[in-house]
Amino acid sequence: MHVVATAGHVDHGKSTLVRALTGMEPDRLAEERRRGLTIELGYAWTRLPSGERLAFVDVPGHERFLGTMLAGVGPVSAVMFVVAADGGWMPQSQEHLVALEALGVRHGLLVVTRADLADPAPAVERARARLAAAGLGGAEALAVSGRTGQGLGELRRALDRLVAALPVPDPGAPVRLWIDRAFTVRGSGTVVTGTLPAGTVGAGDELDLDGVPARVRALECLKEPVTSVTGVARVALNLRGRRAAGRGLALVTPGGWTYTDLVDVRLSPAGSVGGGPRGPGGPGAGGFGGGDPWRPGGSRERGLPPPAGGWDAGDLPGRLTAHIGSAAVVCAVRPLGGRIARLRLAGRLPLHAGDVLLLRDPGRGRGEVRVLARASVLDPRPPGLRRRGAARERAAELAEAPPDAASLLRTHLLLRTGDLAAMGCARGRPVCGDWHADPAHWSRLAERLAEVVRRHASAHPLEPGMPVEAARHELALPERRLVEALVRPPLALGAGRIVSGPAGRAALPAPVVRAVERLGAELSARPFLAPEAGRLAELGLGPRELAAAVRAGALLRVAEGIVLLPGTDVLAGRLLARLPQPFTVSQARQALGTSRRVAVPLLEHLDRRGLTERADEVHRYCPARAGRRSPVPR
Repeated sequence: MHVVATAGHVDHGKSTLVRALTGMEPDRLAEERRRGLTIELGYAWTRLPSGERLAFVDVPGHERFLGTMLAGVGPVSAVMFVVAADGGWMPQSQEHLVALEALGVRHGLLVVTRADLADPAPAVERARARLAAAGLGGAEALAVSGRTGQGLGELRRALDRLVAALPVPDPGAPVRLWIDRAFTVRGSGTVVTGTLPAGTVGAGDELDLDGVPARVRALECLKEPVTSVTGVARVALNLRGRRAAGRGLALVTPGGWTYTDLVDVRLSPAGSVGGGPRGPGGPGAGGFGGGDPWRPGGSRERGLPPPAGGWDAGDLPGRLTAHIGSAAVVCAVRPLGGRIARLRLAGRLPLHAGDVLLLRDPGRGRGEVRVLARASVLDPRPPGLRRRGAARERAAELAEAPPDAASLLRTHLLLRTGDLAAMGCARGRPVCGDWHADPAHWSRLAERLAEVVRRHASAHPLEPGMPVEAARHELALPERRLVEALVRPPLALGAGRIVSGPAGRAALPAPVVRAVERLGAELSARPFLAPEAGRLAELGLGPRELAAAVRAGALLRVAEGIVLLPGTDVLAGRLLARLPQPFTVSQARQALGTSRRVAVPLLEHLDRRGLTERADEVHRYCPARAGRRSPVPR
């Protein structure tokens, strides 16, 4: 199905036209029928000649109910703009059009009503020029009479053509259903209604209502029970339990949106954001063809003050009402520079980057257009501005930035996949797990890691590299795995530490290198006669120095207190293989020219390496020499 909203000045026949098209009464309230004035949103639907179902959201046209009108048109993408032939273009026609342009509505029909009471041609010509200037230049124009039925058949066919041209919404999109009506049904609980623009909702689904889980018990579409519905659609959802629901709240996919009361936005003056000619005297002059609103004494249709040196955020009042969907919240406007501003909202809203907020001043004088600006959300989670000049820097950063993942990452540097999804941005390739990074920041982190590891090695030369956790703190990263993902040659990772050097081996300080060389000179003649702890200390190899040398591969630790030169164990295996097999510890000690203090742990080390094997409790043999298990002498 499809959903279209009405728009236009009060008493121009919007409700009469909907009634004639659908056979349904859109005015639900007794007061509306008594006064002949639409006060609340009305809902009706029909089946078009093609068989497509079309629902209407009928909005009030009176200036006092502009907020209600915006709640009706906010979630829809197409409009049926109504102008009376005997009334022509009126103030609320202009205000509604300014709002539609600011909201980005680019699909619609122009319907001139009461064609039985006056020649519709002048009204069609003037309204067409104004719609074209507001980006609705492709809208068909028709003259009808809701009272006599004149032109209704062609209007139905035009509506068919309109809905056929509408973009197809994504059924897999995250749900955001702005509530336009809420009530309680005895025995069923809370029921909410709204226009579902995209996504899918089904019975049993759990959605989020102002941060609180809300499960869908049942749902209807145009008063017909259904098990699921896909946007675009008018829906009524029955929620389990009694819920604090009302107009302006939204049911959303959990984790699919960012709840925020602070946003950075790019502002455009309402009435200047659509297509159409903009030159002096053209149809778009003055925004909608009618004088220059910036010129003293010119048109005040936009209701904005003349800017000095070009329009920017500073031309707006400091306190306005922000509209999106059916929500309307007061906001404080903080200009950052140029057209970039920060909005502090009085309540949290579920938003994406790229959403459009409409800013209006409900207190402006009678007859003035109160819709002042369009605010495109650039960042729904903006950073703090604490330094002098930070606001100006932020404005420069966002001046030309599109509301996409790359722009958000330039600000936030690191974001998880879920964060990007909640901010409304497509996910690219993560740098680690579900983490995404700004490419320039990621490169800088890799350079900084190499530097902090080098500094740590210089300050702690005997430590086996820099602990990953210490590097994480130095780089202010949220997780250890991000540090590990940054390790690249000549850095290497092992045992929870990051080392630097050839093949990732930590370089030894010069004093330790010299001590190892002195030890090597002593062992050159008797390589298996490991010195005792006292002699090692005299050489400059205390416990820390020994540990560092062993980690660097400069020494071989056979057992606690027994260190030899690297490769000595392989040499021992070759010498022992020359003995008659099997052999005893005493025979091994004599062959290697060492003491029992060294021989016993050395043989155990050779056992672990597979260079020797035990034949029994007393004898060993070398598998490489025997080729098979040697018999033990009896």
